[in-house]
Amino acid sequence: MTLYSDIVYNVVIYIYLAGVAVASLFSDKVRKMWRGERDALKVLRDKVDPEARYVWFHAASLGEFEQGRPLMELLRETHPEYKILLTFFSPSGYEVRKDYQGADIVCYLPLDTIRNARRFLRAVRPVMAFFIKYEFWYNYFHILRHRGVPIYSVSSIFRKDQVFFRWYGKAYGKVLRCVSRFFVQNEESRQLLGSIGIDSVEVVGDTRFDRVLQIRDAAKSLPIVEAFRNGNPGGPSKIFVAGSSWGPDEDIFIRYFNERKDWRVIIAPHVIGEEHLQQILSKLKRKAVRYTMTTPDEAAAADCLIIDCFGLLSSVYSYGRVAYVGGGFGVGIHNVLEAAVWSVPVFFGPNNKRFQEAQWLLQAEGGFEIDGYEAFAAVMDRLCDSPALIEKHGTQAGRVVGQHTGATRRVMDSCFPRHR
Repeated sequence: MTLYSDIVYNVVIYIYLAGVAVASLFSDKVRKMWRGERDALKVLRDKVDPEARYVWFHAASLGEFEQGRPLMELLRETHPEYKILLTFFSPSGYEVRKDYQGADIVCYLPLDTIRNARRFLRAVRPVMAFFIKYEFWYNYFHILRHRGVPIYSVSSIFRKDQVFFRWYGKAYGKVLRCVSRFFVQNEESRQLLGSIGIDSVEVVGDTRFDRVLQIRDAAKSLPIVEAFRNGNPGGPSKIFVAGSSWGPDEDIFIRYFNERKDWRVIIAPHVIGEEHLQQILSKLKRKAVRYTMTTPDEAAAADCLIIDCFGLLSSVYSYGRVAYVGGGFGVGIHNVLEAAVWSVPVFFGPNNKRFQEAQWLLQAEGGFEIDGYEAFAAVMDRLCDSPALIEKHGTQAGRVVGQHTGATRRVMDSCFPRHR
């Protein structure tokens, strides 16, 4: 059965590889990934120090990188004798963080063929490997285990509908037995792994909570946003911040604040393209300016500020009294923790059930799920009429973040006991 599953997996991988090669002819994003994966071995040949001991971190994309980042930075601080290799699968992670100074080498991870895995691991010879959240690479894992290299799965979370726990996924599920230790987010994940005989599991929480505290502490002062907030002659404005928003999200809160003119609105859309930005502007019935095209004086006189560039959202949330995190009317909500860490109430759409942090916010009444305009308006009316209520729910949101920090230190203490 194991041999059969190996063959099936590798056939699927080669079919996928062929599909990527074809897709690279038509998609710039896929082309970047395709080239990056092919160049990875050259990067390693040029940059690997044969005398160094490398700890390997793999993140599929940018979100997983943010979960792994606290670990890399704590490792750098406490164990400088190791060098760090960071790999990505997606261009959306690599292109943004290819110059990350917390790693000694940053490159793509070649697709999981046996040949690629062997060549990659011969080139770098890591002493241990950390894979973030959902990353389970069959051939890499088996070769690492064969070589006696510890594999750690960090901030992983499991659900009973995943392939590992289905009858048809048992053969592939054996990849999980290659992992030396799982550091999972919750007790349900530990029990699910136990149900298939995997007991090297520790419930530590999610390293993202530690990361958002780092982000909060490093928040930037933004003069244009400062001017926008302080432009009200009666004192600082009441600011509503919408982050990572999509069209269905914008239809809801823009309609509300077109009428509720005692609040100002900052919109940081998920897609920053000219077409989407023009759609937002067409929906607004109040004076709006774009961040990259305005001055502090112009921003001070505006009612709405559109953030039309990347990299500012986590700092922008600090200016808000209430926040909205988009994506909940699509594939799933974006990062609610970046908003909650500022102790503000957080709105989000109905597709949030797979996000444990959102469930905690709902339970603590630090977050509000809305399924349309009427639900949003009803809650927002109550908040607008009571500053004390905003303070209460915001405090609860901040408390949720504070209660779930510490995963990074727990992982490090387990993998690198202090007596070593």
